[in-house]
Amino acid sequence: MTEGRTVDDVEAYLSENADAAIEELKAFCRIESVSTDPAYRSGISAAADFVAERLTRAGFPTVEIIETGGHPAVVAEWCAAPGAPTILVYGHYDVQPPDPLEKWASPPFSPDIRDDRLYARGASDDKGPVMIPILVAEAFAQTRGKPPLNVKMIVEGEEESGSPHLGETIARLKERLAADLVVSADGAMWRADLPSVTVASRGLIALDVTVSGASKDLHSGRHGGSAPNPVRALSRMLASLHDEAGRVAVPGFADDATPPDPAILDAIRASGFDPADYFRAIGAPLPDPLPSAEELLTRQWLEPTLEFNGISGGYSGPGTKTVIPSSASAKITCRLVAGQEPEAVCAAIETHLRRVTPTGYAIEVREHGPGSAAFALDPDEPALAITEDVLEGILGARPLRVAMGATIPIGAVFKEHLGAPLVFFSFSTADEDYHAPNEFFRLDSFRKGLIAWARLFDRLADGLPERATPER
Repeated sequence: MTEGRTVDDVEAYLSENADAAIEELKAFCRIESVSTDPAYRSGISAAADFVAERLTRAGFPTVEIIETGGHPAVVAEWCAAPGAPTILVYGHYDVQPPDPLEKWASPPFSPDIRDDRLYARGASDDKGPVMIPILVAEAFAQTRGKPPLNVKMIVEGEEESGSPHLGETIARLKERLAADLVVSADGAMWRADLPSVTVASRGLIALDVTVSGASKDLHSGRHGGSAPNPVRALSRMLASLHDEAGRVAVPGFADDATPPDPAILDAIRASGFDPADYFRAIGAPLPDPLPSAEELLTRQWLEPTLEFNGISGGYSGPGTKTVIPSSASAKITCRLVAGQEPEAVCAAIETHLRRVTPTGYAIEVREHGPGSAAFALDPDEPALAITEDVLEGILGARPLRVAMGATIPIGAVFKEHLGAPLVFFSFSTADEDYHAPNEFFRLDSFRKGLIAWARLFDRLADGLPERATPER
């Protein structure tokens, strides 16, 4: 905010209406908008309709549900501030599957408030955070008639499926979505007790690997010891992908990786992170020797990974079934760092797996989409300094610049198609179990987020260099 100018009236409106906003968020979280499972298709449509209706009620003059070739996206525009900058706010309405259901303390789509936390699938990722800028735009409309800058929004329905149609959708709508800055309501702060702003995230590729032996399942007594066993072969092949320290051992996997920003290493050293607390928090035994904070966070944020997400083959029901399966499969995902190209990494893994496939077996490797490259923000980006100022005013301390071990593919997408920088401004926190049972969102963060977004709108209206001309 410039000197002599405040948003006290907007903040007062948001505070007075916070309880009603929480009830609306609960209604949003009741919608079963799981993007990966076709059984939830009706929930996807209902969530897109909910977002479109809420944007219209907030005051956006233009709101449209856009077909993408997959799940629809919702696009809104409120460009009524000539000469002011234009921001594009990004979020998503789809959620992760709720399984395993038996581990939820309350049903995943029946929002429940306990200890000032809202428990529901999607509450933290991303329904709570994406509701905040919609409510803030409405607050400006109710108090001042319109936002202080030009605001566009795109809320997609495929983020939890890897955003397979986002790139082509942004490319098709690039003139309509032109903006000086993209602000993501998705993402998360690192810790609830430490202000932070994310300036880098890892990329992602996903593969299915299937190893086949005989053309049908075989009796393990009649054929054991002579017939090929794909479970045994696949297990040995997967074990060859890592060294004894757990690092990826695939030739060419990380040849193009670039060194991280030294500022992120400084943040790691200043974080006060306790590795023992980390292992206790995830319910794992303490390793011996215990890694240092620097080693552990470097591996989580700044090194590429190759993880096994699931393995199947043969019989896994109760009791026994004496069978040699005809095939075995594994699901693999890799988190990529700056410099790694998704297609090149996929090719390196497939080449390695084919090289170590034993004779007498066939292998099939299938990629899930084109993957996502890693993202890194220019440390001198003016909008980054503005977001840090706002967070410091709300949270009482200058935020650390941190990296995200997870993947949000939008950074590379918006840079390629809109030429606009992106900053993360989410009030979720990484400990809110947002891909696990009992996902929750701190309602104190929700309330602070409303005030922070109001101040961000006001600050960006004055302090953001104009890079684009609003189309509408």
